[in-house]
Amino acid sequence: MNPKSTSRDKLILTASKLFQLQGYHATGLNQITKESGAPKGSLYYHFPGGKEELAMESVRATARFVADKITEGLNVSSDPVEALQGFILNMADLFEVERFKAGVPIASIALETSLISERLRQECQASYQLFQRMFANKLIEADYEEKRAEELSVVINAMLEGAFLTSFTMGHSEPLRLVAKQVPVLLK
Repeated sequence: MNPKSTSRDKLILTASKLFQLQGYHATGLNQITKESGAPKGSLYYHFPGGKEELAMESVRATARFVADKITEGLNVSSDPVEALQGFILNMADLFEVERFKAGVPIASIALETSLISERLRQECQASYQLFQRMFANKLIEADYEEKRAEELSVVINAMLEGAFLTSFTMGHSEPLRLVAKQVPVLLK
């Protein structure tokens, strides 16, 4: 963590990490405050809406982080098959290194809160739509018809989310590697 980070930044970063590792309901505000090193009073100062508001900000921050990773991965090649395969294989390699240090970026909050918090459901939806738009844009740049690119982007995102969840339950990155292997079949 950057020593110059503001209390607000520290709270968001810590909450994001804990929500990914433990889930929304298992993560308490006291734990977030303690692990962030932020002063106790800063939580409600920065997030007067409490845990839900902090979770929304953590979803936004996580989505920006993931979007940056997607951008990096997709910019490696103009060929969408090569770019997607490379991106997914890099995620698989990263999973092998960090699997017990991180969770699935947005899925845990989405799964736990979508039926009880419309605001969090919409924030998670916006994040997934951002990722899907990025995949669709890559396909459109490669002359895929827009409707087909949009459909494929939903499938790609769903495959990645499912592969991450399956990788966590299996304890290895093979599901991600299998998704990468199937990208040429999907995009032909």
